[in-house]
Amino acid sequence: MGQPITVVEKPSSRTGVVRFEINRSLTGMGHERFYADQEIPGDEPAQELARRLFRHGGISRLHMNSNIVTVELADRSDPQAGDGIADVIASLYTYYVEGTEVPSDEELTDGLG
Repeated sequence: MGQPITVVEKPSSRTGVVRFEINRSLTGMGHERFYADQEIPGDEPAQELARRLFRHGGISRLHMNSNIVTVELADRSDPQAGDGIADVIASLYTYYVEGTEVPSDEELTDGLG
């Protein structure tokens, strides 16, 4: 359940840098920068996506501005280093994946009746 994000990978003129355009704004008009060795507090979409991308691995830095996610790969010489990143981005708003127990109607409406 949830709606997958549409992700289009765009080439960069810089080796080891990959840009992704998505159909959602993650930061509004602001810029967000994240580094692999920093703690990322907060629960905004950009912060959650940054945590997920760093858990995926192979990334040294991220920059997000509105609907653009720019990824600097840790190993700039490996052409496969960016594999799977688009899938991580696309699944940001997918909540119920295989293995997740879906709450019952009673659990969802408990206390409302």
